[in-house]
Amino acid sequence: SMAAPRITTIYSKPGCPFCSRITELYKLKGWPYKEYVLDRNFTREQFYNEFGHGSTFPQLIVDGTNRGGCNETISYFKSQQLL
Repeated sequence: SMAAPRITTIYSKPGCPFCSRITELYKLKGWPYKEYVLDRNFTREQFYNEFGHGSTFPQLIVDGTNRGGCNETISYFKSQQLL
């Protein structure tokens, strides 16, 4: 199985249940992450420029690769036997 993620950036927005779910998972696993929050650290326009129009929250960059949202990221971790 793969090693735990070393560097993760989570782009989130306030009140987003999927954002809370993925940050809770990271806390539970003890994995490091940096969280950027909509309207505090970036604008919606910057978010869409980065991830494409219609992208949903959260978006995760795991070790330099965009892994998508909460469910996509969890599926990826399961495929790597990390969960």
